[in-house]
Amino acid sequence: MKTLAVIVALCFLTVANLFAAMDFYRATDVQPPAVPREFRAAWISEVASNADWPSKPGLSVADQKAEMISLLDRAMELHLNAVVFQVRPASDTLYASPYEPWSELLTGTQGKPPTPFYDPLAFAIEEAHKRGLELHAWFNPFRARLPTAKSAPAWNHISRTHPEFIRRYGDQTWLDPGNPAVRAYVLTVVKDVVKRYDVDGVQFDDYFYPYPQTDANGHALDFPDCETWKKFGAPLQLTRDAWRRANVNKFIYAAYAMIKAEKPWVRVGVSPFGIWRPGYPPQIRGLDSYASLYADSRLWLASGWVDYLSPQLYWPVDSRQQSFPVLLDWWQKQSVKGRALWPGLGAAYVGKTLTVNDIEEQVRILRKTPGVDGEIFFHLNNLIRDPDLESFIRAANTNAALVPAMPWLFSGAPAQPALYVAANTPEALTFNWQANDVPKQWLLQYVGTNDVWTTRIYPADQRGCTFTKTRPKIIAISAVDHYGNVSPPAVLQRVVAPAPQRTGKTPLFMY
Repeated sequence: MKTLAVIVALCFLTVANLFAAMDFYRATDVQPPAVPREFRAAWISEVASNADWPSKPGLSVADQKAEMISLLDRAMELHLNAVVFQVRPASDTLYASPYEPWSELLTGTQGKPPTPFYDPLAFAIEEAHKRGLELHAWFNPFRARLPTAKSAPAWNHISRTHPEFIRRYGDQTWLDPGNPAVRAYVLTVVKDVVKRYDVDGVQFDDYFYPYPQTDANGHALDFPDCETWKKFGAPLQLTRDAWRRANVNKFIYAAYAMIKAEKPWVRVGVSPFGIWRPGYPPQIRGLDSYASLYADSRLWLASGWVDYLSPQLYWPVDSRQQSFPVLLDWWQKQSVKGRALWPGLGAAYVGKTLTVNDIEEQVRILRKTPGVDGEIFFHLNNLIRDPDLESFIRAANTNAALVPAMPWLFSGAPAQPALYVAANTPEALTFNWQANDVPKQWLLQYVGTNDVWTTRIYPADQRGCTFTKTRPKIIAISAVDHYGNVSPPAVLQRVVAPAPQRTGKTPLFMY
Protein backbone atom coordinates (compact mmCIF):
# COMPACT_ATOMS: atom_id res chain seq x y z
CA MET A 1 0.00 0.00 0.00
CA LYS A 2 2.90 2.35 0.80
CA THR A 3 4.43 1.55 -2.60
CA LEU A 4 1.18 2.48 -4.33
CA ALA A 5 1.05 5.75 -2.39
CA VAL A 6 4.61 6.62 -3.43
CA ILE A 7 3.83 5.91 -7.08
CA VAL A 8 0.70 8.04 -6.97
CA ALA A 9 2.60 10.86 -5.28
CA LEU A 10 5.28 10.78 -7.96
CA CYS A 11 2.62 10.83 -10.67
CA PHE A 12 1.01 13.81 -8.99
CA LEU A 13 4.32 15.71 -8.91
CA THR A 14 5.06 14.87 -12.54
CA VAL A 15 1.67 16.03 -13.75
CA ALA A 16 1.89 19.12 -11.55
CA ASN A 17 5.24 19.96 -13.10
CA LEU A 18 3.80 19.52 -16.55
CA PHE A 19 0.99 21.91 -15.76
CA ALA A 20 3.44 24.38 -14.23
CA ALA A 21 5.46 24.26 -17.44
CA MET A 22 2.46 24.80 -19.65
CA ASP A 23 4.05 27.44 -21.83
CA PHE A 24 4.41 27.59 -25.57
CA TYR A 25 5.92 29.85 -28.20
CA ARG A 26 4.21 31.68 -30.99
CA ALA A 27 5.33 34.05 -33.73
CA THR A 28 5.55 37.70 -32.76
CA ASP A 29 6.18 41.06 -34.37
CA VAL A 30 8.75 41.92 -31.70
CA GLN A 31 12.10 42.59 -33.36
CA PRO A 32 15.47 41.88 -31.75
CA PRO A 33 17.92 44.78 -31.43
CA ALA A 34 20.49 45.40 -34.12
CA VAL A 35 23.67 43.42 -33.48
CA PRO A 36 26.98 45.32 -33.41
CA ARG A 37 28.91 45.08 -36.68
CA GLU A 38 32.61 45.13 -35.87
CA PHE A 39 35.69 43.18 -36.94
CA ARG A 40 37.26 41.94 -33.69
CA ALA A 41 40.33 39.94 -34.58
CA ALA A 42 43.82 38.92 -33.54
CA TRP A 43 46.77 37.59 -35.46
CA ILE A 44 47.96 34.04 -34.74
CA SER A 45 51.66 34.23 -35.50
CA GLU A 46 54.31 31.53 -35.87
CA VAL A 47 57.43 33.67 -36.25
CA ALA A 48 56.86 36.59 -33.88
CA SER A 49 58.52 36.79 -30.49
CA ASN A 50 56.35 34.87 -28.02
CA ALA A 51 54.74 33.08 -30.95
CA ASP A 52 51.11 32.10 -30.65
CA TRP A 53 51.16 28.69 -32.27
CA PRO A 54 52.78 26.28 -32.04
CA SER A 55 54.54 27.37 -28.86
CA LYS A 56 57.65 25.55 -30.08
CA PRO A 57 58.62 23.20 -32.92
CA GLY A 58 58.36 19.48 -32.41
CA LEU A 59 55.26 19.35 -30.23
CA SER A 60 53.15 16.22 -30.57
CA VAL A 61 50.09 16.45 -32.80
CA ALA A 62 47.88 16.15 -29.72
CA ASP A 63 49.66 19.07 -28.07
CA GLN A 64 49.49 21.16 -31.24
CA LYS A 65 45.76 20.60 -31.48
CA ALA A 66 45.24 21.33 -27.80
CA GLU A 67 47.15 24.61 -28.09
CA MET A 68 45.10 25.69 -31.10
CA ILE A 69 41.81 24.83 -29.40
CA SER A 70 42.87 26.75 -26.30
CA LEU A 71 43.68 29.86 -28.38
CA LEU A 72 40.38 29.71 -30.24
CA ASP A 73 38.46 29.15 -27.01
CA ARG A 74 40.05 32.27 -25.53
CA ALA A 75 39.28 34.27 -28.66
CA MET A 76 35.63 33.20 -28.44
CA GLU A 77 35.46 34.01 -24.70
CA LEU A 78 36.66 37.55 -25.46
CA HIS A 79 33.91 37.88 -28.09
CA LEU A 80 36.39 38.18 -30.94
CA ASN A 81 34.92 37.09 -34.25
CA ALA A 82 38.00 36.39 -36.37
CA VAL A 83 41.58 35.17 -36.28
CA VAL A 84 44.26 35.88 -38.87
CA PHE A 85 46.38 32.72 -39.07
CA GLN A 86 49.92 32.79 -40.49
CA VAL A 87 49.84 29.90 -42.97
CA ARG A 88 52.92 30.64 -45.13
CA PRO A 89 55.76 32.24 -43.15
CA ALA A 90 58.65 31.91 -45.64
CA SER A 91 57.70 29.96 -48.77
CA ASP A 92 56.86 27.05 -46.48
CA THR A 93 53.48 26.12 -45.13
CA LEU A 94 51.30 25.22 -42.17
CA TYR A 95 49.09 23.15 -44.46
CA ALA A 96 49.44 20.30 -46.95
CA SER A 97 50.67 22.10 -50.07
CA PRO A 98 51.35 20.54 -53.47
CA TYR A 99 53.80 23.37 -54.18
CA GLU A 100 55.80 24.09 -51.03
CA PRO A 101 57.30 22.18 -48.09
CA TRP A 102 56.00 21.89 -44.56
CA SER A 103 57.34 24.62 -42.28
CA GLU A 104 60.05 23.67 -39.80
CA LEU A 105 58.05 25.60 -37.23
CA LEU A 106 55.81 22.53 -36.93
CA THR A 107 58.25 19.65 -36.59
CA GLY A 108 61.69 21.27 -36.42
CA THR A 109 62.57 20.06 -39.92
CA GLN A 110 61.43 21.76 -43.10
CA GLY A 111 59.52 19.37 -45.34
CA LYS A 112 58.61 16.96 -42.53
CA PRO A 113 54.83 16.54 -42.10
CA PRO A 114 53.12 16.12 -38.74
CA THR A 115 52.98 12.54 -37.47
CA PRO A 116 50.35 11.19 -37.19
CA PHE A 117 49.32 13.21 -40.18
CA TYR A 118 46.84 16.06 -39.96
CA ASP A 119 46.40 19.36 -41.76
CA PRO A 120 46.77 22.29 -39.30
CA LEU A 121 44.98 24.80 -41.53
CA ALA A 122 41.99 22.51 -42.10
CA PHE A 123 41.89 21.78 -38.37
CA ALA A 124 42.10 25.48 -37.43
CA ILE A 125 39.32 26.40 -39.89
CA GLU A 126 37.02 23.68 -38.56
CA GLU A 127 37.60 24.61 -34.93
CA ALA A 128 37.33 28.36 -35.60
CA HIS A 129 34.03 27.97 -37.41
CA LYS A 130 32.63 25.84 -34.57
CA ARG A 131 33.17 28.86 -32.34
CA GLY A 132 31.65 31.42 -34.70
CA LEU A 133 35.08 32.78 -35.69
CA GLU A 134 36.20 33.70 -39.18
CA LEU A 135 39.65 32.50 -40.20
CA HIS A 136 41.75 34.60 -42.56
CA ALA A 137 44.82 32.96 -44.10
CA TRP A 138 47.86 35.22 -43.65
CA PHE A 139 50.56 35.04 -46.34
CA ASN A 140 54.06 36.46 -46.45
CA PRO A 141 54.20 36.58 -50.25
CA PHE A 142 57.87 37.10 -51.17
CA ARG A 143 59.89 36.04 -48.13
CA ALA A 144 61.76 32.85 -49.07
CA ARG A 145 63.60 31.97 -45.88
CA LEU A 146 63.79 33.13 -42.27
CA PRO A 147 67.19 34.29 -40.96
CA THR A 148 66.49 32.15 -37.89
CA ALA A 149 65.88 28.96 -39.90
CA LYS A 150 67.63 25.96 -38.36
CA SER A 151 66.97 23.12 -40.79
CA ALA A 152 68.19 22.83 -44.38
CA PRO A 153 65.79 23.79 -47.17
CA ALA A 154 63.62 20.86 -48.22
CA TRP A 155 64.04 19.35 -51.67
CA ASN A 156 60.86 21.11 -52.89
CA HIS A 157 61.64 24.52 -51.39
CA ILE A 158 61.66 27.32 -53.96
CA SER A 159 65.36 27.99 -53.33
CA ARG A 160 66.07 24.50 -54.71
CA THR A 161 63.39 24.18 -57.39
CA HIS A 162 63.85 27.72 -58.78
CA PRO A 163 67.13 29.20 -57.56
CA GLU A 164 66.84 31.87 -60.27
CA PHE A 165 63.91 33.36 -58.29
CA ILE A 166 66.05 33.93 -55.19
CA ARG A 167 67.76 37.13 -54.07
CA ARG A 168 70.00 37.54 -50.99
CA TYR A 169 69.60 40.82 -49.17
CA GLY A 170 71.55 41.25 -45.94
CA ASP A 171 70.47 38.35 -43.76
CA GLN A 172 67.27 37.95 -45.81
CA THR A 173 66.44 35.40 -48.51
CA TRP A 174 63.81 36.80 -50.84
CA LEU A 175 61.81 36.08 -53.95
CA ASP A 176 62.25 38.78 -56.58
CA PRO A 177 58.87 40.54 -57.02
CA GLY A 178 60.10 42.07 -60.29
CA ASN A 179 60.09 38.71 -62.04
CA PRO A 180 56.63 38.03 -63.53
CA ALA A 181 57.20 34.30 -63.06
CA VAL A 182 57.71 34.86 -59.33
CA ARG A 183 54.46 36.77 -59.00
CA ALA A 184 52.63 34.08 -60.96
CA TYR A 185 54.10 31.41 -58.70
CA VAL A 186 52.97 33.14 -55.51
CA LEU A 187 49.50 33.68 -56.95
CA THR A 188 49.31 29.96 -57.72
CA VAL A 189 50.15 29.17 -54.10
CA VAL A 190 47.47 31.55 -52.82
CA LYS A 191 44.86 30.30 -55.27
CA ASP A 192 45.45 26.73 -54.13
CA VAL A 193 44.54 27.68 -50.55
CA VAL A 194 41.47 29.67 -51.59
CA LYS A 195 40.26 26.82 -53.77
CA ARG A 196 40.82 23.92 -51.36
CA TYR A 197 40.12 25.45 -47.95
CA ASP A 198 37.06 27.16 -46.48
CA VAL A 199 38.96 30.32 -45.54
CA ASP A 200 36.96 33.47 -44.89
CA GLY A 201 39.73 35.82 -45.93
CA VAL A 202 43.24 36.18 -47.32
CA GLN A 203 45.62 38.74 -45.88
CA PHE A 204 49.07 39.85 -47.06
CA ASP A 205 51.73 41.16 -44.72
CA ASP A 206 53.24 44.64 -44.62
CA TYR A 207 56.34 44.06 -46.73
CA PHE A 208 56.63 43.01 -50.36
CA TYR A 209 60.18 44.20 -50.73
CA PRO A 210 62.20 43.77 -47.51
CA TYR A 211 62.67 46.43 -44.87
CA PRO A 212 65.90 48.39 -45.53
CA GLN A 213 69.16 46.94 -44.22
CA THR A 214 72.70 48.29 -43.93
CA ASP A 215 76.11 46.69 -44.33
CA ALA A 216 78.79 46.40 -41.62
CA ASN A 217 79.80 50.02 -42.24
CA GLY A 218 76.26 51.32 -41.89
CA HIS A 219 75.76 51.94 -45.59
CA ALA A 220 72.32 51.27 -47.04
CA LEU A 221 72.03 48.07 -49.04
CA ASP A 222 70.11 48.04 -52.29
CA PHE A 223 67.89 45.11 -53.15
CA PRO A 224 69.81 43.06 -55.78
CA ASP A 225 67.35 43.16 -58.68
CA CYS A 226 69.46 45.05 -61.20
CA GLU A 227 69.32 42.32 -63.85
CA THR A 228 65.58 41.89 -63.38
CA TRP A 229 65.03 45.62 -63.76
CA LYS A 230 67.12 45.72 -66.95
CA LYS A 231 65.02 42.92 -68.38
CA PHE A 232 61.54 43.97 -67.26
CA GLY A 233 61.71 47.58 -66.03
CA ALA A 234 64.08 49.52 -68.25
CA PRO A 235 62.16 48.68 -71.46
CA LEU A 236 59.13 50.35 -69.88
CA GLN A 237 61.17 53.50 -69.25
CA LEU A 238 60.38 53.34 -65.54
CA THR A 239 62.72 54.36 -62.78
CA ARG A 240 63.77 51.46 -60.62
CA ASP A 241 61.66 52.72 -57.71
CA ALA A 242 58.57 53.25 -59.86
CA TRP A 243 59.05 49.82 -61.43
CA ARG A 244 59.26 48.17 -58.01
CA ARG A 245 56.02 49.83 -56.94
CA ALA A 246 54.41 48.76 -60.19
CA ASN A 247 55.44 45.16 -59.48
CA VAL A 248 53.69 45.21 -56.12
CA ASN A 249 50.66 46.99 -57.55
CA LYS A 250 50.34 44.33 -60.24
CA PHE A 251 50.51 41.61 -57.59
CA ILE A 252 47.83 43.16 -55.37
CA TYR A 253 45.51 43.82 -58.32
CA ALA A 254 45.98 40.30 -59.70
CA ALA A 255 45.54 38.68 -56.29
CA TYR A 256 42.25 40.48 -55.70
CA ALA A 257 40.91 39.57 -59.14
CA MET A 258 42.03 35.94 -58.80
CA ILE A 259 40.48 35.44 -55.36
CA LYS A 260 37.20 37.05 -56.39
CA ALA A 261 37.03 34.87 -59.49
CA GLU A 262 37.52 31.76 -57.37
CA LYS A 263 35.35 32.64 -54.34
CA PRO A 264 33.96 36.18 -54.46
CA TRP A 265 32.96 36.18 -50.77
CA VAL A 266 36.51 35.61 -49.49
CA ARG A 267 37.70 38.90 -47.97
CA VAL A 268 41.02 40.24 -49.26
CA GLY A 269 43.10 42.41 -46.97
CA VAL A 270 46.57 43.85 -46.50
CA SER A 271 48.21 44.97 -43.25
CA PRO A 272 50.66 47.65 -44.42
CA PHE A 273 53.11 49.71 -42.39
CA GLY A 274 51.10 52.38 -40.58
CA ILE A 275 52.71 55.35 -42.37
CA TRP A 276 52.18 55.65 -46.11
CA ARG A 277 54.67 58.50 -46.49
CA PRO A 278 56.16 60.99 -44.05
CA GLY A 279 54.24 64.25 -44.27
CA TYR A 280 50.89 62.51 -44.87
CA PRO A 281 49.38 64.15 -42.91
CA PRO A 282 51.90 66.98 -42.41
CA GLN A 283 53.02 66.26 -38.82
CA ILE A 284 53.84 62.59 -39.49
CA ARG A 285 57.43 61.36 -39.54
CA GLY A 286 58.86 57.85 -39.88
CA LEU A 287 59.68 55.15 -42.41
CA ASP A 288 58.60 55.93 -45.97
CA SER A 289 56.90 52.66 -46.92
CA TYR A 290 56.08 54.05 -50.38
CA ALA A 291 59.77 54.60 -51.13
CA SER A 292 61.38 51.89 -48.97
CA LEU A 293 58.97 48.94 -49.16
CA TYR A 294 57.53 50.03 -52.53
CA ALA A 295 54.05 49.64 -51.07
CA ASP A 296 51.54 52.14 -52.46
CA SER A 297 48.94 51.07 -49.91
CA ARG A 298 46.91 54.25 -50.32
CA LEU A 299 46.39 53.37 -53.98
CA TRP A 300 45.11 49.87 -53.13
CA LEU A 301 42.58 51.22 -50.65
CA ALA A 302 41.41 54.13 -52.80
CA SER A 303 41.14 51.91 -55.90
CA GLY A 304 39.13 49.18 -54.17
CA TRP A 305 41.79 46.49 -54.75
CA VAL A 306 41.20 45.26 -51.21
CA ASP A 307 38.14 44.56 -49.10
CA TYR A 308 39.91 45.82 -46.02
CA LEU A 309 43.13 47.51 -45.01
CA SER A 310 44.76 47.06 -41.60
CA PRO A 311 47.53 49.66 -41.27
CA GLN A 312 49.76 48.79 -38.35
CA LEU A 313 49.23 51.72 -35.99
CA TYR A 314 51.53 50.60 -33.20
CA TRP A 315 52.23 54.05 -31.71
CA PRO A 316 50.91 55.81 -28.60
CA VAL A 317 47.99 58.18 -28.86
CA ASP A 318 50.07 61.16 -27.70
CA SER A 319 53.03 60.57 -30.05
CA ARG A 320 52.86 63.68 -32.24
CA GLN A 321 55.04 62.44 -35.12
CA GLN A 322 53.21 59.08 -35.25
CA SER A 323 49.91 60.20 -33.76
CA PHE A 324 47.40 57.35 -33.62
CA PRO A 325 44.26 59.49 -34.04
CA VAL A 326 45.82 61.66 -36.75
CA LEU A 327 46.95 58.64 -38.77
CA LEU A 328 43.61 56.90 -38.24
CA ASP A 329 41.72 59.92 -39.55
CA TRP A 330 44.03 60.19 -42.57
CA TRP A 331 43.66 56.52 -43.49
CA GLN A 332 39.88 56.67 -43.14
CA LYS A 333 39.75 59.54 -45.61
CA GLN A 334 41.63 57.47 -48.20
CA SER A 335 38.85 54.89 -48.33
CA VAL A 336 36.93 56.75 -51.00
CA LYS A 337 35.20 53.55 -52.18
CA GLY A 338 34.00 52.61 -48.74
CA ARG A 339 36.34 49.69 -48.14
CA ALA A 340 36.79 48.57 -44.54
CA LEU A 341 39.51 50.04 -42.35
CA TRP A 342 40.49 47.72 -39.48
CA PRO A 343 43.76 49.02 -37.99
CA GLY A 344 46.34 46.81 -36.34
CA LEU A 345 46.84 47.50 -32.62
CA GLY A 346 50.14 46.67 -30.93
CA ALA A 347 49.26 44.42 -28.00
CA ALA A 348 52.79 42.96 -28.34
CA TYR A 349 54.26 46.34 -27.43
CA VAL A 350 52.42 46.76 -24.14
CA GLY A 351 55.09 47.12 -21.47
CA LYS A 352 57.58 48.37 -24.08
CA THR A 353 56.47 51.37 -26.11
CA LEU A 354 52.77 51.13 -25.25
CA THR A 355 50.66 50.78 -22.12
CA VAL A 356 47.33 49.08 -21.53
CA ASN A 357 45.87 52.59 -21.24
CA ASP A 358 47.13 53.30 -24.77
CA ILE A 359 45.26 50.26 -26.12
CA GLU A 360 42.12 51.21 -24.20
CA GLU A 361 42.20 54.75 -25.58
CA GLN A 362 42.86 53.48 -29.12
CA VAL A 363 39.83 51.19 -29.00
CA ARG A 364 37.68 54.06 -27.71
CA ILE A 365 38.89 56.27 -30.54
CA LEU A 366 38.21 53.55 -33.11
CA ARG A 367 34.66 53.04 -31.92
CA LYS A 368 33.74 56.67 -32.24
CA THR A 369 35.43 57.27 -35.62
CA PRO A 370 32.95 57.15 -38.53
CA GLY A 371 33.91 54.68 -41.23
CA VAL A 372 36.08 52.55 -38.91
CA ASP A 373 34.45 49.38 -37.62
CA GLY A 374 37.08 47.03 -36.30
CA GLU A 375 40.66 46.24 -35.34
CA ILE A 376 43.21 43.42 -35.31
CA PHE A 377 45.43 42.84 -32.30
CA PHE A 378 49.04 41.84 -32.77
CA HIS A 379 49.01 39.21 -31.53
CA LEU A 380 46.67 36.81 -29.72
CA ASN A 381 49.04 35.57 -27.01
CA ASN A 382 49.85 39.11 -25.95
CA LEU A 383 46.17 39.90 -25.80
CA ILE A 384 45.27 36.99 -23.52
CA ARG A 385 48.38 36.78 -21.34
CA ASP A 386 48.24 40.32 -19.98
CA PRO A 387 45.56 40.26 -17.23
CA ASP A 388 44.87 43.99 -17.46
CA LEU A 389 44.58 43.93 -21.24
CA GLU A 390 42.40 40.85 -21.22
CA SER A 391 40.17 42.41 -18.57
CA PHE A 392 39.72 45.51 -20.73
CA ILE A 393 38.79 43.45 -23.81
CA ARG A 394 36.22 41.50 -21.81
CA ALA A 395 34.67 44.75 -20.59
CA ALA A 396 34.76 46.32 -24.06
CA ASN A 397 33.17 43.30 -25.78
CA THR A 398 30.20 42.51 -23.55
CA ASN A 399 28.36 40.66 -26.30
CA ALA A 400 29.05 39.01 -29.63
CA ALA A 401 29.37 41.07 -32.82
CA LEU A 402 28.98 40.24 -36.47
CA VAL A 403 31.74 40.96 -38.94
CA PRO A 404 30.73 43.93 -41.13
CA ALA A 405 29.10 43.14 -44.46
CA MET A 406 30.60 43.80 -47.89
CA PRO A 407 27.91 45.75 -49.75
CA TRP A 408 30.32 46.54 -52.62
CA LEU A 409 30.19 42.83 -53.49
CA PHE A 410 26.60 41.84 -52.70
CA SER A 411 23.91 43.44 -50.56
CA GLY A 412 20.88 41.19 -50.91
CA ALA A 413 19.50 39.66 -47.70
CA PRO A 414 18.99 35.89 -47.28
CA ALA A 415 15.47 34.55 -46.88
CA GLN A 416 13.94 34.40 -43.42
CA PRO A 417 14.59 31.02 -41.77
CA ALA A 418 12.03 28.88 -39.94
CA LEU A 419 12.18 28.59 -36.14
CA TYR A 420 10.19 26.10 -34.06
CA VAL A 421 10.09 24.31 -30.72
CA ALA A 422 11.44 20.79 -31.18
CA ALA A 423 11.05 19.57 -27.57
CA ASN A 424 9.48 21.08 -24.47
CA THR A 425 9.77 19.28 -21.13
CA PRO A 426 10.20 20.50 -17.57
CA GLU A 427 13.90 19.67 -17.84
CA ALA A 428 14.79 21.16 -21.21
CA LEU A 429 13.51 23.30 -24.05
CA THR A 430 14.93 22.77 -27.52
CA PHE A 431 14.56 25.05 -30.53
CA ASN A 432 15.46 24.01 -34.08
CA TRP A 433 15.75 26.15 -37.20
CA GLN A 434 16.24 25.66 -40.90
CA ALA A 435 16.55 27.59 -44.15
CA ASN A 436 16.26 26.79 -47.84
CA ASP A 437 19.84 27.92 -48.50
CA VAL A 438 22.87 27.00 -46.43
CA PRO A 439 24.08 30.17 -44.69
CA LYS A 440 27.58 30.96 -43.51
CA GLN A 441 26.45 31.45 -39.91
CA TRP A 442 23.38 31.67 -37.72
CA LEU A 443 22.66 34.67 -35.52
CA LEU A 444 20.75 33.69 -32.38
CA GLN A 445 19.31 36.36 -30.08
CA TYR A 446 17.18 35.81 -27.01
CA VAL A 447 15.83 37.58 -23.94
CA GLY A 448 16.24 35.75 -20.64
CA THR A 449 14.63 36.28 -17.28
CA ASN A 450 16.78 39.38 -16.75
CA ASP A 451 15.17 41.07 -19.77
CA VAL A 452 18.58 41.48 -21.40
CA TRP A 453 19.22 40.41 -25.00
CA THR A 454 21.99 37.85 -25.45
CA THR A 455 23.68 37.18 -28.80
CA ARG A 456 25.20 33.93 -30.02
CA ILE A 457 26.82 33.20 -33.39
CA TYR A 458 26.70 29.60 -34.56
CA PRO A 459 28.22 27.75 -37.56
CA ALA A 460 26.09 26.81 -40.54
CA ASP A 461 25.79 23.14 -39.55
CA GLN A 462 24.30 23.90 -36.13
CA ARG A 463 20.53 23.70 -36.43
CA GLY A 464 19.33 23.95 -32.85
CA CYS A 465 19.95 24.91 -29.23
CA THR A 466 18.69 23.71 -25.86
CA PHE A 467 17.86 25.68 -22.71
CA THR A 468 17.97 23.82 -19.41
CA LYS A 469 18.23 26.38 -16.62
CA THR A 470 15.99 29.08 -18.02
CA ARG A 471 13.42 29.64 -20.71
CA PRO A 472 13.79 32.63 -23.02
CA LYS A 473 10.99 35.14 -23.12
CA ILE A 474 11.76 35.92 -26.77
CA ILE A 475 14.03 34.08 -29.17
CA ALA A 476 15.07 35.04 -32.71
CA ILE A 477 17.16 33.36 -35.38
CA SER A 478 18.61 34.99 -38.51
CA ALA A 479 20.71 33.58 -41.34
CA VAL A 480 24.00 35.29 -42.23
CA ASP A 481 25.31 34.80 -45.77
CA HIS A 482 28.95 34.67 -46.90
CA TYR A 483 28.98 38.40 -47.60
CA GLY A 484 27.83 39.27 -44.09
CA ASN A 485 24.24 40.10 -45.03
CA VAL A 486 21.60 39.17 -42.44
CA SER A 487 18.13 37.77 -43.13
CA PRO A 488 14.95 39.03 -41.49
CA PRO A 489 14.67 37.26 -38.13
CA ALA A 490 12.24 34.50 -37.28
CA VAL A 491 10.98 35.44 -33.79
CA LEU A 492 9.03 33.47 -31.20
CA GLN A 493 7.63 34.78 -27.92
CA ARG A 494 6.85 32.76 -24.83
CA VAL A 495 3.21 32.53 -23.84
CA VAL A 496 2.39 31.05 -20.43
CA ALA A 497 -0.98 29.35 -20.25
CA PRO A 498 -2.89 29.41 -16.96
CA ALA A 499 -2.88 26.11 -15.08
CA PRO A 500 -6.18 24.16 -15.29
CA GLN A 501 -8.56 24.85 -12.40
CA ARG A 502 -10.29 22.06 -10.47
CA THR A 503 -14.01 22.55 -9.93
CA GLY A 504 -16.19 21.43 -7.06
CA LYS A 505 -14.81 18.80 -4.71
CA THR A 506 -13.57 16.42 -7.38
CA PRO A 507 -10.01 15.47 -6.45
CA LEU A 508 -7.30 15.52 -9.04
CA PHE A 509 -6.32 11.99 -8.11
CA MET A 510 -8.30 9.27 -6.49
CA TYR A 511 -6.79 6.32 -4.66
